[in-house]
Amino acid sequence: MKTAASAFAALMLLAAPAWAEDKAVSDILNVSYDISRELFAQINPAFQDHWKRQSGQAIEVKQSHGGSSKQARSILEGLAADVVTFNQVTDIQVLADKGFVRPDWQQALPDQASPYYSLPAFLVRKGNPKNIRNWDDLARPDVKVVFPNPKTSGNARYTYLAAYAFALEKFGGDQNQAKEFVRKVLANVPVFDTGGRAATATFVERQTGDVLVSFEAEVYGIRNEHGADRYDAVVPPVSLLADFPVAVVDKVAAKRGSAKVAAGYLNFLYSDAAQEILAKNFNRVRSAKVAEKYKAQFPQVRLYTVELFGGWANAQKVHFAEGGLLDQVFEKK
Repeated sequence: MKTAASAFAALMLLAAPAWAEDKAVSDILNVSYDISRELFAQINPAFQDHWKRQSGQAIEVKQSHGGSSKQARSILEGLAADVVTFNQVTDIQVLADKGFVRPDWQQALPDQASPYYSLPAFLVRKGNPKNIRNWDDLARPDVKVVFPNPKTSGNARYTYLAAYAFALEKFGGDQNQAKEFVRKVLANVPVFDTGGRAATATFVERQTGDVLVSFEAEVYGIRNEHGADRYDAVVPPVSLLADFPVAVVDKVAAKRGSAKVAAGYLNFLYSDAAQEILAKNFNRVRSAKVAEKYKAQFPQVRLYTVELFGGWANAQKVHFAEGGLLDQVFEKK
């Protein structure tokens, strides 16, 4: 596996022509997914201190948050992101396909450019009154489920695919039964918000629904923020691996002269200092040292992967493209 240091060195060599103007850059913009605000509010000051010590350069990291796919579209429409930290591969790949990100972006950093990962989990009300333990509970007629719209949220696409994968296993690979199962889950969603943070507000602030489905890190974070006396976290026995891919937006970084600091920022996410912050925020990390330190807070879970659906490109084509299985299920729900 490529080390973080060697990957960063490769990025430095490739980006070198754009570095001449780096001294004039005073900030970079990290465009990220909807529910990562608090996470990067902790990571960014640590990076800024690190970069100041390493390079002598003062840098400000600015943030933009929204549904992952919506954020990708905003970049295509002119949002000047230096880096992206998304929650779905396809939202970076669309930028690569349009020439905003280098074609081999997944080889630029370790672990296919995913410095941490998570999985869909459940947040329920204290005492778990509906006894929600696994994915089939979400299809029960007495359960109201809250998660955002898979059309606009990478978070929700993981939820949809996790439910679909569970159904495929439950029904021995029968696609029709899997579609019907997912239709029942979607029919139990009272409102489809555009992003994960809005879905959290629906569940927590408006007290809508019996269960919120979100990334494990968000589930634990909400429970801690709003009270373990009000909410319980439930990690189902099986779920779906959710990678969090990152990339330099080369087209913007080359124009702004920010390629060096942008690459440094992403490289920093693999450092023990950043991995510690990630793990404290209940993200599962790549550093063996940090993962071992925090292993007690993560239940064991069997993870499906998107390879079950032929990879992200095929999942996008079959499930999420216009007229795909998601549209078909939505029409019938």
